[in-house]
Amino acid sequence: MTSVRISCPVNPSESESLVLDAVMKLFPDASMERTPWGFEGMAPGIEHFSMLVRRQKILDAARAVLIKGLGDERTTFRLNKQVATVGKVSFATKGAVLGTIDVRIDDEDIEGYLDRVLPRTLDGEEVWL
Repeated sequence: MTSVRISCPVNPSESESLVLDAVMKLFPDASMERTPWGFEGMAPGIEHFSMLVRRQKILDAARAVLIKGLGDERTTFRLNKQVATVGKVSFATKGAVLGTIDVRIDDEDIEGYLDRVLPRTLDGEEVWL
C-alpha cells in the first residue's frame, strides 16, 4: 500500500491559505492539517502530480529526482513552494529561501510504484515494462 506524507512550513511573511493552496494544486487529494510550524498531511498517491509532470514534459527529470531520493521502501524529495502556487512542479533543494514542500512516498515496492506513476522513457516516449 502506498502512502504519501507531505509537509510544508508557513513563514511569518506568508499567507496560510496561499501555502495550503500551493500544496493542494500539486496534491489535490491530500488531507492536510495545520501544525504550529506549517502544514502536514497524507495523500493516497501521486497520480495528479504525475499528470502535471507529464504535462510539463519533465518526466525524466522527475524520475531522476525520485530515484535519487530512494531509501528502504521509500523515496523523498522537495518541491519549490513558490512555483507550486501556479500549479507547476519544480524540484528544490534543502535550504530554499521560503522553504519547500517536502514529500515522502512509502511503498513496499517503491521502485515498482515509481515505474507505474513516472515510467521510464526512450527518446521522449514512455516505455512500459
